[in-house]
Amino acid sequence: MHGLYYVFLCVQLVLAVYLLLPLLLLIIHYVRKIFVGDRSILNKEPLIKKDFSFAAIITAHQDTRLIPPLVDSLLKQTYGLINIYVVADDCDISNMNFDHPRVKLLRPESPLNAKIRSISHAMENFSEPHDVIVIFDSDNLVHPRYFENLNKYFQQGFRAVQTHMLSKNIGSKYAKLDSMGHIYNTFLEREMRMELNLSSCILGLGIAIETKLYKEIMYNNILGGFDKKLQADLVKAIPQLAFARESIVYDEKVEDGKTLEKQRTRWLFTYFNYFKVNWGIIKTALKRLDGKLLYFGFIMLRPPLIILVGLAFLFSLCNYFINPLFSIIWLLIILQFVLSFVLIIATQSKQKGMTSALLHVPLVLLRQSKAIFNMKKAATGFLKTEHSKIVYIEELLKDELF
Repeated sequence: MHGLYYVFLCVQLVLAVYLLLPLLLLIIHYVRKIFVGDRSILNKEPLIKKDFSFAAIITAHQDTRLIPPLVDSLLKQTYGLINIYVVADDCDISNMNFDHPRVKLLRPESPLNAKIRSISHAMENFSEPHDVIVIFDSDNLVHPRYFENLNKYFQQGFRAVQTHMLSKNIGSKYAKLDSMGHIYNTFLEREMRMELNLSSCILGLGIAIETKLYKEIMYNNILGGFDKKLQADLVKAIPQLAFARESIVYDEKVEDGKTLEKQRTRWLFTYFNYFKVNWGIIKTALKRLDGKLLYFGFIMLRPPLIILVGLAFLFSLCNYFINPLFSIIWLLIILQFVLSFVLIIATQSKQKGMTSALLHVPLVLLRQSKAIFNMKKAATGFLKTEHSKIVYIEELLKDELF
């Protein structure tokens, strides 16, 4: 019984660390800001004195409506060494025509039905060799200085860079709620990692990878969450996976509760499906005695927030009957976590109207709770999130708070 009790205490300790980290990192962020200042990569002298050639790969599946605005934003870049490859997988392209030498429209003869395959198809059809590939979803838009800023990161010697995702649509309460999750995760898992010289987490879009490095990575699973496998391979292969906060890509957020629930179902499934992959990061870190990689793996094993907070309340209840002092400590930990979440959203948002949506957070908790019971659906097929917001880059720039 003593052994079980100590295991119980260890599990509580690990979960408590996960909940205490956000506030700690927020404090470190502002202490650094006071004493160190803002040391942007853009202000550093390049270590590699060349301009990199980029392949912008757009992966579309069964829907081409949102491709023209994305191509338009790519053609309006302030940086010129870019070729654009549109992979229209299982799409009708009869009404699509990009009359520009830097745009190549590709329609595979048979459906690929996987993002990884679409990326490979684009690479097989490159018009010329490219130093770096950048992966976009068809509903994205990119800021005019996206590649100009990104080039400076590769000039510093980084081989893989996750760019900064902001929301394309923030008109509805669910779009704002979806955006808040990204604001929170971007600060903790990307911006703060970059500040501390640690590897950043990646997204399935806006990830820029040295072409040679990408070709070295092999995949065994093509059903959702490909970015988790890609991420695990990248952080084990390179010293640091960078985050470029100045290179902004816009992504469409969900507009209603049902779509949000479907999205969260897919994310929850991906977490459990790739648990073994993330555990492999821990094992590799221990073999190498690599503290930075160990921290990365430790964070990747963190349960989704809905599960984490639910367990915190459960431990508070259990400890009420075992050790009431621990029960009070858990309630205080939960309270500071809520405070840290609110502070991160209030201080780190780069778009208008985010803070006002905090009152609707219970709606997300309800949808995420329902998503837990729908994970079997994700195991049997790809739960695609539908997007429909057709907007051009000029309309988005007016909402910037930079």
